[in-house]
Amino acid sequence: MVRTTLEQLFDEVLEGRRLLTHTFYRRWEAGQLELAELTAYAEQYRHFEQALPEVLAAVVSRLDPGPARQAVQANLDDERAVPAAHLELFDAFAAAVGAGPAPAAPATAALVALYRHLGSCDQVAALAALGAYEVQAAEVAVSKASGLRTRYGLSDGQTRFWDVHGTMDSEHAAWVLDALADLDADPEVVRGGGRGAAEAWWAFLDERQAAARVPAAC
Repeated sequence: MVRTTLEQLFDEVLEGRRLLTHTFYRRWEAGQLELAELTAYAEQYRHFEQALPEVLAAVVSRLDPGPARQAVQANLDDERAVPAAHLELFDAFAAAVGAGPAPAAPATAALVALYRHLGSCDQVAALAALGAYEVQAAEVAVSKASGLRTRYGLSDGQTRFWDVHGTMDSEHAAWVLDALADLDADPEVVRGGGRGAAEAWWAFLDERQAAARVPAAC
């Protein structure tokens, strides 16, 4: 499948599920989130960030040597060390908003479980799930970083995780598309993996938004 076809396919997959259109992220951009909401978001998102290198490594292990494997390995190398381990960069943001260890909420657990399952059993569906996030991740990261600085007063050091992804994720998206093209991926498998991930991310944000409406315990 050629790159232009893949790009069109992901446009279809993300119809109605573009993350920046979700109420939670629109409130983030507008500076309407309470600090407790950012805290809970960081605590939950960390579960995905922690699992991502494992997912990428599982996909690499299932790919034959060649361009597709090289593309995914490059993504994994970035996650592990460029410009530092991304989990370490994320933890600087998490600390800035008061986040600490917390169990995964149901939608978070389902999101992470989906990626781990696909990574271990179907490299094309796993790449499609990664692509559904990566093709919009740079735009999302830029929006988050800007909002955190202008609306919530975080420093450049505290938003570095998002700044890094605001530039790097465009390249990661290209690598995912290149890998799928090299594998001559079945469009239906790509559609299924991508849409499943898009729905899981939407549910993750729905859960964050719903939690904002739950009154604090007395």
